[in-house]
Amino acid sequence: MPTLSATRLQRMLPPTPLARRLSSQSVLFAVGEGFFLTGSAVFFTRIVGLSAAQVGLGLTIAGVVSFFFAVPLGRVADRVGPKRMWALGALAQALLYLAWPWISGFVAFAAMMVVLQLVDTAGSAGRGAYTLDAFTGEERIRSLAFMRSALNIGFSLGALLGGLALATDSDTVIRLVPLAAAGILLLNTLLISRLPSATRGDVTAAPAQLFTPGALRNRGFLALFFCDGVLATNQVLLNVVIPLWLVQETDAPQVLLAWLFGTNTVLAVLLQVSASRGAGTVPGALRAARISAAFFVLSCLIVLVTHDTIGWVTIALVWLGHVTVTGAELFQSAGHWGLISELSDPERRGEYQGAARLGGTAGQVWAPAAFTFLAISWDTPGWLLIGAVVVVAAIGMHPAARAAERFLQADHSRGTADLPA
Repeated sequence: MPTLSATRLQRMLPPTPLARRLSSQSVLFAVGEGFFLTGSAVFFTRIVGLSAAQVGLGLTIAGVVSFFFAVPLGRVADRVGPKRMWALGALAQALLYLAWPWISGFVAFAAMMVVLQLVDTAGSAGRGAYTLDAFTGEERIRSLAFMRSALNIGFSLGALLGGLALATDSDTVIRLVPLAAAGILLLNTLLISRLPSATRGDVTAAPAQLFTPGALRNRGFLALFFCDGVLATNQVLLNVVIPLWLVQETDAPQVLLAWLFGTNTVLAVLLQVSASRGAGTVPGALRAARISAAFFVLSCLIVLVTHDTIGWVTIALVWLGHVTVTGAELFQSAGHWGLISELSDPERRGEYQGAARLGGTAGQVWAPAAFTFLAISWDTPGWLLIGAVVVVAAIGMHPAARAAERFLQADHSRGTADLPA
């Protein structure tokens, strides 16, 4: 009979051997990605020779291109198999990183970012479909939560390595960062290739797709993930609006930003699994979305007050506002996993991953400019309007989810009728 300490240890670990392997892979991937991303701004300006405006334009171009290819690349993942697509995407990313030291000028940078973004979109579709195939029920959501926590750990380690590289202030060292990251990502590819095949992670499942309509015809699903994308703008609040508000509109010291992001990382690692409990069904996922929206609105209400506070009161309230928006992040992630798990067509999971990305991007791409303007320029009315937008989105998710369910049920009926005798 296991001891109490052994039982606690089991609860702190991913629930299955496969979930533990995927969590380890998540850490490795995030270390490589985080290592490069931490110093990417310096790399792009000092090594590639770009201005900040050019970097932003290149990222925007890549985002727009990937937006239109999200669903087609998801269909490719269904055809070639999710695991194979994931592995190919990981390999391509690693090989592209090897080319970074030889990229120079805006045109080459923009082309590189477009290809990298397409590779990431394809690999993400494969990864998402694989994890849905590999797990079932509540185990699936719990495993995804552990993988998300593992990503946060990996990105923190990668950021530490990137910070050490930047501390040398050496162009030679900074030029070597993408090469080192590529080596880590090549090892990540090897780990992915050695994962076991999932239930539908093979080409033989593809012919069944002929009997079900494509994801873009599921308007309820697209509307659902548009609303989910609006809830995901908690990341805009976390990474853009609150930091700018702190610097421009409060008397809080700027060093507080480091504590805010540190707190977010720690809470994301420690509480993501707890936040995901019960989100493995559509009602449970919608409940998580409502909780996320409540945390989001609470964060807006707390932060808007700091415009008129001083000293330690400001510091405490800004920190609390960051904690509550972290709660919005954790519950939104849990709801997202539950909804995409339960409302994706099993025969078209890669395509549905792409459709969810399409809807989510449309739901949040406008937020950095809009939320920053509302908060900084309109002050209290702006914060209240931001909260209202999120409340409307959370309410809209419920009829959208019901419409998506009806579409899948009708699809199943039509598909069964169309099967050959």
